[in-house]
Amino acid sequence: MEQENMTNVCGLCQQRSVSKLLVIFLGILCLFFLVKTYGSLKENSFIGQDIYPQTTISVIGDGEVSAVPDIATFSFSVTKEAKTVEDAQVAAGKIMSEALTFLKESEVEEKNIKTSGYNIYPQYEWISKEIACYGYNCPTPDRERKLIGYEVSQNISVRLDDIDKAGEVLSGLGSVEVSNLSGLNFEIDDEDELRREAREMAITEAKEKAKALAKDLGVSLVRMTSYSSNEGSNYPVPMYAEKAVYGLGGDSEGNSVEIPVGENEINIKVYLTYEIK
Repeated sequence: MEQENMTNVCGLCQQRSVSKLLVIFLGILCLFFLVKTYGSLKENSFIGQDIYPQTTISVIGDGEVSAVPDIATFSFSVTKEAKTVEDAQVAAGKIMSEALTFLKESEVEEKNIKTSGYNIYPQYEWISKEIACYGYNCPTPDRERKLIGYEVSQNISVRLDDIDKAGEVLSGLGSVEVSNLSGLNFEIDDEDELRREAREMAITEAKEKAKALAKDLGVSLVRMTSYSSNEGSNYPVPMYAEKAVYGLGGDSEGNSVEIPVGENEINIKVYLTYEIK
């Protein structure tokens, strides 16, 4: 009986030992899978992302294209004053009508004539009240603001597709006594194509610089990692020619004022970065 009890105790101890080993084994297995899962998640976080190379070179390319402008833009205004708004509008409208008629007779398309502003301003005058005072300690006279009339102003912007008519049109508008002629600019109508040409020149130059630099450094170009550009601006360069001389007003002897058309320069810079090895 005693031997049988001892056998049962030993069997129970063995079962407990096996259970502990099983628990330890399962714990280690779970820990292994947790570590494995974390590593996989960390690796997956980089999927679809570019790993920026540590070794790179950067170069700059310049492209410049010049062209003679083919359109002109300018603006003018008509301003009149009168005691009433209606009278000021009538006076301004008469001159504006003459100016618009002249533009149409000069074959300027209606779509290229645009009102850019129409304003009505009241005109005031400060009047001092008379004070009967004799001596040195007279008080400062009171002043009051009095409405004396109105000013009406209309602004027009014009685009000329035929740049050769610029002098004729400006001179004609001056003859109808418009209030102000300003903002004469010479522009290029289809500038996108010129920008593309300048950009292509800049990219070609930058690529050649990158190849030469890599050769001097004794390395190889792997791939382009970044591109950016500065579209630049147009810079007027005076260029005196026959087309640049227009009659603008002039004197009794027919002398004219010279208006240089010049050239517009389109300059574009590109910035390229390459991975090297």
